[in-house]
Amino acid sequence: MDKILIIHGPNLNLLGQRETDIYGAATLEEINKKLNCIAKDKKVELSIFQSNHEGEIVDIIGQSKKNDIKAILINPAAYTHTSVAIRDAIAAVNIPAVEVHISNIYSRENFRHTSLIAPVAYGQISGFGVESYVLGLNAIVNLIEKIA
Repeated sequence: MDKILIIHGPNLNLLGQRETDIYGAATLEEINKKLNCIAKDKKVELSIFQSNHEGEIVDIIGQSKKNDIKAILINPAAYTHTSVAIRDAIAAVNIPAVEVHISNIYSRENFRHTSLIAPVAYGQISGFGVESYVLGLNAIVNLIEKIA
């Protein structure tokens, strides 16, 4: 069974209580439950990780090959716009990655319009709320099947 690493970046542990006008009412637990249901149907295994710390995210990405990860679905949150380290980690492991965002980062503040992650990802999905994760997971499962 193929294993996909799901990474939730900083402050996503506060979903459901944080800026619900932007991020909606769903909690991170609800998102993870939904992703696990889809994974079961798609016959893939998820390894789910959330951190507010850049180095921890870099470490988990760096361990991906050793942990037999076939693809990475990442919502780098605020690190999207600031983390060369996460960008370099994704590039270094050479594992397909898809970037997702709950909000449309391009319709928000100007500093959010630049993603350092997008150039090393296979694709980016943003602006569809929780559905961004669903679309991202489906895309990455299809990607794994194509490159297998």
